[in-house]
Amino acid sequence: MQQEAPFETPAPSQVASPHAGSLALVDGWPIHLATLSDAVAAIADTAERRESAAVFTLNLDHLVKLRTSEPFRRAYARARYVTADGAPIVRLARAQHSRIERTTGADLVLPLAEEAARRNLPIYLFGTNANVLAKAGRRLAMNTGDRLSIAGTEAPPMGFDPEGAAADAAIDRIAASGARICLVALGAPKQELFAARAVARGVPVVFLGIGAALDFLAGSQVRAPQFVQRMGCEWAWRLASSPRRLTLRYAQCALLLADLAIRDPLRRKTQSAGA
Repeated sequence: MQQEAPFETPAPSQVASPHAGSLALVDGWPIHLATLSDAVAAIADTAERRESAAVFTLNLDHLVKLRTSEPFRRAYARARYVTADGAPIVRLARAQHSRIERTTGADLVLPLAEEAARRNLPIYLFGTNANVLAKAGRRLAMNTGDRLSIAGTEAPPMGFDPEGAAADAAIDRIAASGARICLVALGAPKQELFAARAVARGVPVVFLGIGAALDFLAGSQVRAPQFVQRMGCEWAWRLASSPRRLTLRYAQCALLLADLAIRDPLRRKTQSAGA
């Protein structure tokens, strides 16, 4: 007989509106945190209060998925905080809030680890593979002067279902580890679906989707140089690195961006006229 989950799923009335506290809306989806420092503080504060929360970093690929995937929309609706990931998202959001800066999962990991070490908030690394987890863990320990408490690491098997029984078992292990923050490196949409499932069960951990951030830390993938990131061209670096994998994805993103570039100003103009 299957054991009951140790955490109860909150009633629908307990799930906050995704627009609550938003600074800007991009294609109808909220940005809650303007800067990297805002995001680090909000995540650490939430973890310190032992609250259950999901934190996502909105980019164009996410918007494509949000237009086509109901499960992904449900996952995003459970996010406590969303940051602006990618130059196009930042430009669209800044039309509504000038302070918004680009904040990616990869940007967050090191400063968040430092803050977690300072506040004695244990973290859990979930995703990618065992070799990357080991190397990334060593890098995080070195970066924090061995002050960071890593409560556990886990690399799920190939074909991992973020909404299945294996996910529930992993969530139980994360909860039992004593971690306050879980860095989820599964890529979209798996990491968001997994984080939302954990939040739906009320696990008192902050789940942050970080994509390839641990691979960057471990050196198994090379991130674009800083000057390329500042130019807003990290997408071109990634496309050149993995053209077969990313060409279709970025073509879809380009079409969506063109649509947003036309519709967003018209929507704001209509709203201003009706005000």
